[in-house]
Amino acid sequence: MYGPIAKSLAAVDARLHRELQSRYEALMPVLRHGTQLGGKRLRPALLLLSGKAMQADQAARSSVQANGDDGESSDDHVVMATVVEMVHTATLVHDDVLDKASTRRHVPTINARWNDDTSILLGDYLFAQSFYLAATLPSTLACRLVGEAAQKVCEGELRQVLGRDWLDIDEETYLDIIRGKTAELTRVACQLGAELSGGSEEDVAAFAMFGNDLGIAFQIADDFLDLWGDDDNVGKTLGTDLQQGKITLPLIRLLRHEDTSVATEALDALRLPPEDRLGRVMPLLRKSDAADYTRQVAEKYRRSAIEAISRFKPSLALESLKTIADFAVDRRF
Repeated sequence: MYGPIAKSLAAVDARLHRELQSRYEALMPVLRHGTQLGGKRLRPALLLLSGKAMQADQAARSSVQANGDDGESSDDHVVMATVVEMVHTATLVHDDVLDKASTRRHVPTINARWNDDTSILLGDYLFAQSFYLAATLPSTLACRLVGEAAQKVCEGELRQVLGRDWLDIDEETYLDIIRGKTAELTRVACQLGAELSGGSEEDVAAFAMFGNDLGIAFQIADDFLDLWGDDDNVGKTLGTDLQQGKITLPLIRLLRHEDTSVATEALDALRLPPEDRLGRVMPLLRKSDAADYTRQVAEKYRRSAIEAISRFKPSLALESLKTIADFAVDRRF
């Protein structure tokens, strides 16, 4: 999937390690550990691939030779790809504190290996460094977009935290929350990639829509796996949503079961102490269509994401974006 941007993604990794340095040697183990938590490098890849796909489309329409599919992206693309990865990693580090998670990407979380204080400060460090790096670009647009995205991510997380055990949450509100906490950063990554490649307002909006719908599908798939996943395959602590009182799409569907006795029993189960919820909820989920319904909604957003970029000229980068949309949903289920 990352073939067309392999060289550029390697440059992002190198830049990430270069940015996360300190003159204080005691900080280095924490900073180095932080670079391992991002895992798939999905957001920087989306930025780089959107930029390459936009360039290829422009070249095809103007009969100009495009930069090779395996060529390197511009330095601005690499810088902003590094920025979005740092912002994403910062949110992960803070999430692990909120969820009391012990592993992520098959490695111990910062809070598990050190403590919550270290996690919070590392997340703050990553946010600060990302905005500093974004401000090194000549245009203020990228810095503003990333700042707005970070705000919406935090806003989405706050809404979810303040809405714990919100048992009457509806699907529309749930989607609005994940649009902020997850989809906003994937949207901005794709938007910036196309913007930095000189895309028109209409073209940039299309890539932004792709990133938005991909992010929603991705989060729905994550919420599915929190209930039906496998710790070894997913690489992070599972079952935390129920314990933390996060009411996700499968649970929203269960609470609206056509059999009111099942819905009532589910409501009672979700009011139990956190450690007792999973054992009571899972048999009820198996009686419902929650799993199938969750798959269908994720699939709807996957199709919508691919449709948003279907009008662009074929290229390896564009095919990679479509493959990522498929992979983000299918591998999760």
